[in-house]
Amino acid sequence: MSTVGVLALQGDVREHVNILQSLGADASEVKKPDQLSEIDALILPGGESTTIAKMAVRFGMFDPLRSAIDDGLPVYGTCAGMILLASTISDSDQPVIGALDVMVKRNAFGRQNESFEAPVDVDGLDIPFEGVFIRAPWIEKVGADVEVLAAIEDHPVMVRQDKILATSFHPELTGDGRIHDMLLDLV
Repeated sequence: MSTVGVLALQGDVREHVNILQSLGADASEVKKPDQLSEIDALILPGGESTTIAKMAVRFGMFDPLRSAIDDGLPVYGTCAGMILLASTISDSDQPVIGALDVMVKRNAFGRQNESFEAPVDVDGLDIPFEGVFIRAPWIEKVGADVEVLAAIEDHPVMVRQDKILATSFHPELTGDGRIHDMLLDLV
């Protein structure tokens, strides 16, 4: 059984834990750097990317996160988590982990009242995934080693680079575990 940590500084932590447990994974909340050595994979949840970044800096998590990912820890970032994983944010100077070779635009689909749900055709899934987009980012540029797995309106919304997955949308809010299964396959 894989142990998957969910960065528990702010955001959709409980929702990720619940869906991981429904898939048979051992899920734990990660709040301290030393907990990174106890997990087989990590989720950076959706929430408020600026707040998560500030908390990660305050609690000494930023460099250990970067090191663990650089050392091959499989990681999945949803929405704010994708922003944190990005190498560049086009419209902000907040700190980023920089492990994913993409440029992200925050709130690209609009403000809170423009949030939406839409079917997303994901490479590797037979049936479209119901994507929940809440103040969602999109990817403006992808590096050569980044595989685009899904797009909405020609904007990448799901990508993979080595052992890194990222989505603009929130699969943890749907009860559909197929995207989380993709992370477990990377372990």
